Amino acid sequence: MTIDENLSSPAERSLARHDVPDPLRDDVRLLGGLLGRVIEESGGADLLHDVERLRELAIRAHDETGTEAKEAMAEAESLVESFSLDRAEQVARAFTCYFHLANLAEESHRVRVLRQRQAATLTDDDSLSAAFAQLTEEVGHDEALRRVQALEFRPVLTAHPTEARRRAVSGAIKRISTLLATRDQAHAGGTSQAENDRALLAEIDALWRTALIRASKPTVIDEVKSALAVFESTMFTTFPQVYRRLDDFLLGDDAGRAAPLARPFVSLGSWIGGDRDGNPNVTAEVTRAAAALAADTALHALEQAAYTVARSLTLDERSTPPSQALLALRQSQAQLDSAASHAADSESPREPHRAALMFIATRIAATQARNADLQYAQPGDLEADLQVIQESLTEAGAPRTAFGELQQFIWQVQTFGFHLAELEVRQHSQVHAAALEDIRANGIHGDLEERTVEVLDTFRAVGAVQKRYGVRAARRYIVSFTQAPEHLSAVYELAEYAFGEQDAPVIDAIPLFETFDDLENSVPILETMLALPQVQKRLGENGRRVEVMLGYSDSSKDVGPVAATLALHAAQERIAQWAERHDIALTLFHGRGGALGRGGGPANRAVMAQPAGSVEGRFKLTEQGEVILARYGDPVIAQRHIEEVAAATLLQSSPSVEKRNTTATEAFSGLASRLDETSRARFHSLVKAEGFPQWFAQVTPLEELGMLQIGSRPAKRGLSVNSLDDLRAIPWVFAWSQARINLAGWYGLGTALAEYGDLEELRRAYREWPLFATLLDNIEMSLAKTDENLAARYLALGDRDDLADMVLDEMRLTREWVLKITESEWPLSKRRVLGRAVQLRAPYVDALSLIQVRALAALRDTSQEQADVDAIRQVLLLTVSGVSAGLQNTG
Repeated sequence: MTIDENLSSPAERSLARHDVPDPLRDDVRLLGGLLGRVIEESGGADLLHDVERLRELAIRAHDETGTEAKEAMAEAESLVESFSLDRAEQVARAFTCYFHLANLAEESHRVRVLRQRQAATLTDDDSLSAAFAQLTEEVGHDEALRRVQALEFRPVLTAHPTEARRRAVSGAIKRISTLLATRDQAHAGGTSQAENDRALLAEIDALWRTALIRASKPTVIDEVKSALAVFESTMFTTFPQVYRRLDDFLLGDDAGRAAPLARPFVSLGSWIGGDRDGNPNVTAEVTRAAAALAADTALHALEQAAYTVARSLTLDERSTPPSQALLALRQSQAQLDSAASHAADSESPREPHRAALMFIATRIAATQARNADLQYAQPGDLEADLQVIQESLTEAGAPRTAFGELQQFIWQVQTFGFHLAELEVRQHSQVHAAALEDIRANGIHGDLEERTVEVLDTFRAVGAVQKRYGVRAARRYIVSFTQAPEHLSAVYELAEYAFGEQDAPVIDAIPLFETFDDLENSVPILETMLALPQVQKRLGENGRRVEVMLGYSDSSKDVGPVAATLALHAAQERIAQWAERHDIALTLFHGRGGALGRGGGPANRAVMAQPAGSVEGRFKLTEQGEVILARYGDPVIAQRHIEEVAAATLLQSSPSVEKRNTTATEAFSGLASRLDETSRARFHSLVKAEGFPQWFAQVTPLEELGMLQIGSRPAKRGLSVNSLDDLRAIPWVFAWSQARINLAGWYGLGTALAEYGDLEELRRAYREWPLFATLLDNIEMSLAKTDENLAARYLALGDRDDLADMVLDEMRLTREWVLKITESEWPLSKRRVLGRAVQLRAPYVDALSLIQVRALAALRDTSQEQADVDAIRQVLLLTVSGVSAGLQNTG
């Protein structure tokens, strides 16, 4: 199975073949060939023949035009119809495994390219150093340094069920990726190459035989552990490497022998174990357990890091005499535990700096074990001890040791503390309202409803986490569907009820504005919020810092992707102006999902398009589901992602960018108004049509997605498919992507652009208005993953030709106008790497989609026997996993 010979036209096919780098082509051919061998060994030559025949027909149907394409598609459909359910499942498994292998080959090649680029220079267009250089030109060196030292990037990991890939599958892919990387380093031929072939075959065989979909839902704690695995494999070491790379640039020739100018700017957050909005599985006990697991992981990593640095800190006391402060530290350590101090001396004869750090490692272990006599009370105490060692080394003339590995360890302590990631709690405003009503009716000690008790226990859990791990560990409390100031005051009132006469924990209630109406009403709510005494108290304590969260998912489902994008931008403008009036240091928290219909797309480009005053060097966003592994699973890619977003965050507030964004927003305000009004009307004409929810469930695998065991959280907030209001945005986006329609990412734009009609003005807007350019580029990406022929087959599963025609007409119109404005031949034709990746895998996704359509049609046939229904569902769910891997996005 190979991917270098299939595109939507001969010209495109030639371009893509020319564009595929040789190392990537070789990797895909290698892995595809090995998979073919495994398939033949496991299922026989007939199975491999069926897989290859469907592959060839799908490529022909995708590549050719006119009658030849139709004939190939019809033949492919007939072949799929001829498969038994067992054979359909085997073929779907083959294509799904292939996508996993193709994805890892592409990721490996990306890592290869990034390593080469990083080895060549500290500076490239998207690096932090390039952003600093540009900012220096505009505001001067001192101001640019002040801004880079005040920079904040806050990724928040969330457990939304968008990762359709099992953890066992991820593990197998990771092992194959490691073998592929090893192959790069090995000499061609000889026993090492043969051994690599054997090992790859064994791992691919294991992947082929591993169940690709989960048999049961993961628990919340399972989700916590999955996130912690990414921390252990990449984040702990990658974050300080980003700081180091920046510091090397800032210090120049003094790098490594002078105190760092770079400061830690990444603060990790997590909703996993704290987000209880609509998830009854997240309880107060789960929150406590999640915080404990994170802390244990952080402390274990810090202990190992301390020992690692200590092993290289072998400076003799004669060449590097200890300072008086270090000798005092050693004395205090001996008083804490003479035996442990003596052991450190024994392991480090005449090496006082090493002995001090060995004892520090012992204290970190004691902190994890909760040894009251020896543990650190807070991370600041650990950092102070490390500073003593660093300053002693500097005084003794060993700055390279002081600011080498030891500095990276200090950065890790500063970044992760003892809690690893701040655990943020989220709950729906109506849950708080009901709890308050219950308490007021029955009294705090009365017979309260179980949900009310759980709400109170949640606040007690926050208090317990703070008491054990510090205020940094948990203080943010997000209120979903904040629609009135009372929804924020309720948080503080409930906290007071939970603690009575005791001191309540530090809490920052954060409003989450999600729907279109909520975004419109955000500023009046914030204005009233400022009058709350608890908020005034926090402003005095935290330097007048306020955080506001913006929801992308529900606003897009509410008014469509175009109107939602414009509404979010306008809301940010108004909120930023409100913050400036009140001397507030504002952080906007962007609830962006991975898919385009939920605010997805390149985060760095989105940052640069934000309105003036809305960033100010601070950017916070959710990193959801599949995005966590995609952005942080590999250390090289993680470093690149952090640098790109941080660089954009730094540059967004530069005079030139602010002027460009402000000028463009004013210049194209009329266009924005027209796009908003027309796109919203078009979107509502579809989703508010009578019977639309039922039709949506009929023509997409919406209901079946709920059977995928991919997350602890329910897909719906409680209502049936008769209402879209309580359907979560994730299955809304996921279902449309599976049907090769991606409606949530583009619907309404085509009509709005056609109604506006002025092509030259639209092209000018694309060149000069960053928000519009980002919107169109994201929609172009979304369109590249659609397929009109397959979409029509899904839509034919329903009995509403009127709705099907609306969708297909809008798809054609949107594609036509986006291509005209961007002056592209086909979607992503000007974005070489991304366009190549999407186009090359499209026929393989088509093959899986044909199997999925067959399964869906069979499930819609109510005459099926239950045993057949179960088998058909299994095939369908396997294709869902495969299409997700092929398109590289779910919800």
